[in-house]
Amino acid sequence: MNRQNILITGASSGLGYTMAKMYAQQGRNLALCARRVERLEELKAEIKVINPNVKIAVRELDVNDHDQVFEVFKQFVADLGHIDRVIVNAGMGKGASLGTGYFNANKQTAITNFVSAIAQCEAALEHFRERNQGHLVMISSVSAVRGFRRALTVYAATKSAVSTLTEGIRVDLLGTPIKATTIHPGFIRSEINEKVKKVPFIVDTETGCRAILKAIDKEGGNYYVPSWPWEIMARLMKIAPLTLLTKMS
Repeated sequence: MNRQNILITGASSGLGYTMAKMYAQQGRNLALCARRVERLEELKAEIKVINPNVKIAVRELDVNDHDQVFEVFKQFVADLGHIDRVIVNAGMGKGASLGTGYFNANKQTAITNFVSAIAQCEAALEHFRERNQGHLVMISSVSAVRGFRRALTVYAATKSAVSTLTEGIRVDLLGTPIKATTIHPGFIRSEINEKVKKVPFIVDTETGCRAILKAIDKEGGNYYVPSWPWEIMARLMKIAPLTLLTKMS
């Protein structure tokens, strides 16, 4: 199915920024939101060079302002007429080992990555249920398959919650034309990990986003991307001893 009008949260940087440009190359209309509206305006200008024929709506949104999430999604519907696909991409990776004095950072990551994801799902699915069609895409992580240490402890827990949430949504939507997909990216270079130097199997942002878009268009349940090596790695990580997990975080 052609999903012409696509909404992406957290579009001012990283995966969201690059996905938006790639969708513009495909001629898709875009609804883009993030806190840094000046970055969105820069992205809009870039997209107009890539493809001047696409419709683009940009709006400022802090996904932790949950009332604003619903308002902005409704405004995007008015801008484009309807939304075919919502990509819940906004997230963060602040944090540290629990008990080391960084509760506020860990709490912020938990709220942004999970509680605010619920708000985005609610807003998206209200529109999709009204139209009886649509595609919800949740950006999770391969870290969702296991627990990790240090800065990844809370992050991985939130991504596990996101994956479980999306599966529950899929169960709830069985037998309807509304689809829900979970994308589990492996290590893809972006702003969230730019300070991390030694990362196994990492790919550049464009390579990672091409794999993400290819998986999204299949509209299945769960995808680990890029498929090599992360489909295999996800299976191995589920049975790996804790000592091995320390080498991946």
